[in-house]
Amino acid sequence: MSANRQWSFLLFFQLVTIIIPSLSHLGFATPPATAISSWPQARVACNPPHNTYPFCNTSLSVTARAQSLISLLTLPEKVPLLVDNATAVPRLGIPAYDWWCEALHGVGDLGPGVTFNGLISSATSFPQVIVTGSSFNRTLWYKIASATAVEARALFNVGQAGLTFWAPNINIFRDPRWGRGQETTGEDPLVAAAYAVEFVKGFQGEDRRVGSGNGNGFGGERRELEEEEEGGLMASACCKHYTAYDMDEWGSYERYNFDAVVSQQDLEDTYQPPFKSCVQDGKASCLMCSYNSLNGIPTCARKDILEITRKEWGFKGYITSDCGAVFAIHERYNYTKTAEEAIAAALDAGMDIECGPYISVFGKSAVAKGKLKEAAIDRALLNLFSVQIRLGLFDGDPATANRKYGSLGPGDVCTAQHNELALEAARQGTVLLKNDNRFLPLIKHQISSLAIIGPMANNKSSLGGDYAGVPCRPKSILDGFESYAKKITYAAGCTDGVPCKTREGFNEALSIAKEAEVVIVVAGLDTSQETELLDRYSLLLPGYQMDLVTEVASVVKRPLILILTGGGPVDVSFAKSDSRIASILWIGYPGETGGKAVAEIIFGDYNPGGRLLMTWYPESFTSISMADMNMRPDPSRGYPGRTHRFYNGDKIYEFGHGLSYTNFTYTLLSAPNKLSVLGPIRATSRKANLHARENELNYVHVDDLGYYYCDSLIFNTRVSVMNNGNRDGSHVVLLFSKGPKPVAGAPQKQLIGFDRVHTVSHESTETGIVVNPCQHLSYADVHGRRILPLGNHTLMLSDHIEHVISIEI
Repeated sequence: MSANRQWSFLLFFQLVTIIIPSLSHLGFATPPATAISSWPQARVACNPPHNTYPFCNTSLSVTARAQSLISLLTLPEKVPLLVDNATAVPRLGIPAYDWWCEALHGVGDLGPGVTFNGLISSATSFPQVIVTGSSFNRTLWYKIASATAVEARALFNVGQAGLTFWAPNINIFRDPRWGRGQETTGEDPLVAAAYAVEFVKGFQGEDRRVGSGNGNGFGGERRELEEEEEGGLMASACCKHYTAYDMDEWGSYERYNFDAVVSQQDLEDTYQPPFKSCVQDGKASCLMCSYNSLNGIPTCARKDILEITRKEWGFKGYITSDCGAVFAIHERYNYTKTAEEAIAAALDAGMDIECGPYISVFGKSAVAKGKLKEAAIDRALLNLFSVQIRLGLFDGDPATANRKYGSLGPGDVCTAQHNELALEAARQGTVLLKNDNRFLPLIKHQISSLAIIGPMANNKSSLGGDYAGVPCRPKSILDGFESYAKKITYAAGCTDGVPCKTREGFNEALSIAKEAEVVIVVAGLDTSQETELLDRYSLLLPGYQMDLVTEVASVVKRPLILILTGGGPVDVSFAKSDSRIASILWIGYPGETGGKAVAEIIFGDYNPGGRLLMTWYPESFTSISMADMNMRPDPSRGYPGRTHRFYNGDKIYEFGHGLSYTNFTYTLLSAPNKLSVLGPIRATSRKANLHARENELNYVHVDDLGYYYCDSLIFNTRVSVMNNGNRDGSHVVLLFSKGPKPVAGAPQKQLIGFDRVHTVSHESTETGIVVNPCQHLSYADVHGRRILPLGNHTLMLSDHIEHVISIEI
C-alpha cells in the first residue's frame, strides 16, 4: 500500500485501541505469588552474552552509558527507535520495547505496552482522578501513585508491561463538556499542580518530602539548573498533555485540527503552572506534547514552548508526542509541506519520540532528503536511553540484578492493602451536595426495605470511567448495599442504560419505589456520554433520566436519595430545589470499591468530606463556544469567563462545595498583618509603581524580586478547625485570597492553599498552610509576567473568616 494509506491504517489501528476499551471487565483476583525463577523474563538488555558493552556498565554515569550505546548504532537502527513500538537491535542484545503504557488510576490496558493475558490478570482499579482529587488529600494521592507503581513493576517483571507510563493528565478542566475532564483534578491550576507533584513522586519512587516545592502546588522559581544526574526510577511518569489541551470533538472542532488561541496572561497563570510544578517539584521523567496547535503552531512543533521545559524548568527526561500528533502537523494542520518536514519540525523543536508510525514510514526519507539531521536523532536517543537506563532496562534480568524492585510479582498485585486504599479514596472523594433536614445518615439495620433504582445501580463495568484496566474484584453500587437493609429491591428504570432514550422500565421502578421505606436513585453519566473523543453538548441528565428521578420522587413514602455518577458537572437544579429529594451525593467514577464506599456513607459508617473540583454550571452555559479558551470574562460580548477564579455567571454548585454530617468553625490562629517587599527592584518597576496614580494598580513584577527575596515573604498560617457535631470526620480546609481592589484581569479570588485534616467530635484540630506571596498572591499581566499587587490582600477561610495582609515596599 502507499505510505499515506499505510499510515491511515496504522493510525486507525492505534486510535481504535484508545476508543474501544477492553471488554475484559470480569477480572478476578491475581493468582498466588509464583516463584521468581518460574516467571516469564522481563524484556531487558544487557543479558549474557551481550552484557560486556560499556552501556551495560552500571558504574558509569547515565549519560556516559547512553552516549556509548548511541555510538554503536547505525543510522538505520536509530530511526525505528524513535516511535512508541521501538524495534529490537538483536546484534546488541536490545529487545523491542513498547513505550506506550497507561496508569491513570491504576494500571490500564489501553496502551499496547500492557497486557493482562498472563500470570497477572487484573490490577487494582482506583477511583477516577476527578474523584480522588476531590479528597484534596496529598498523602492519599501519593499513596495511590506508589501502589500503582508497585503493580506496574510487578507486571513488568513477569513480562506483561513496560515501565514508561503516560500519566498523569494534568490539563485544566476548563469546560464542563470536555469528555476527558474526568481524568483531571479539575479546574484549579494550584490543585492540578499539587496533584502532579504527588503523583509523579509516588509513581517514580521518590520521597514526597524531598523537593523544592512548598507543597501548595505552583513550581518554585528554579535557583539553578542542577548538573547532577537524576537517580533510579521505580517507573516513569509522564505529565500530559502539554499544553492548553482540553477539547476532543465539539461542533466543527476536533483535536487534530484545533488551534487553541490563548493569551500570554492565561497561558502563564492557568495552563502552564501544573506542568511547571510537574517538572520542577515532581521531577517528572516524561512530558507529552498535545494534539492541538497553540496560537497557530502545533504544540509538538513549538520549539519555544518545548525549550522552556529544559532551559527554564530544568526538565530531564523525554518528550513524547500524543498519538497521531506528528501526523497532524502535516496532514491536518498543513504546517509543513511534506511529511519529512513535519518529522524534522517536531524533533528539532525538542520532541524525542512519536506515538504513532509516522517516523517509521517517513523517517529514513527525511534523513535522505536532508530535512532531518542525525544530530537531532542522537539528541532524542540520549533522552530516551537515559530514562530507560534509570529504569534499569540496561541492567540485565531484574530478578538477579540485585535491584530493589526485582522481587515484585503477582503477589504484589490486587492486594488487600491496595483494595483498602481504593476504598478509602472512594470514601474521601465522595461529595455530599445536599442533605435537607439532616436526612442522612440512615441507621443501619433499621430500614425495613430499600429500593435502588437507576441505570448505573447494577453496573460493575462502568464505575472506573475511562482509562481503567481490568479490576480485581469489581462490585456494583447495588452490591455495596447488600448488608445494610433487610429487604432490597432493584429496577434499572432505563432499560437501555445511561442514554435512557426510552421510558420503558419506568413502571417497574415506580412500583418498587411505592413499596420501599427508603428509595435511592442512581443517575448521571458513564463513558457512553463522556470520554476521550466524546465531548458533551448538554449539561442535563441524559435522555429521560430527569423524568425518572422526578416521577420516582412523586411516589415515595419519604424523600429520596439521589446518587450522581460521572466526571463532568450536571445541571441538577431541579433536584437541588425539590424537597422530595432530600440528599444528593456525587460519587463520580468510584472504581471497583465505589459501591461499598457510598453505602458506608449513606448509612453513617463514614462521614463524607469531599469537595467539588469543578464549578457546576447551568445548562445555559452551553450557549458559550467550547472553543473559546479565554479564562477571563469579557462583558462587551457577554462572555462570563471560566472557573471559580473568573466566572461571574450563575452556578448550580461552586468549586469547593461539599457537606458533612457535622459542622465546622474556623479560628485563624496566626497570620501576618503586614509584609515588606525588600531587596533591589529594577528602576523601571520602581518608577512605574511608586509614582502610580491612585486609579492604577500598584504592583511589583515577581521576576524583579528574584527567588531569594520572594523567599523572605513566605509565611505560615495556622488554622484551628472546630468540629461542632457529634461525629468524627475529616474536613478539607480551603484558603482563598482576594487582591487589593478589582482590577481588569485579576482573579476575583484564587485558591492559595488546602489541607485535609481529621477531626474529633467537639474538639479542635490545628493545621498550617504555607503561603508564598510571589506565587500564591500574584497573577499574570497581559504580557504573561507575574505581578504581585501592593496593598491589602484578604485571606478567606469561609464566608465569615477574613484576614487582611498589607504588602508594602
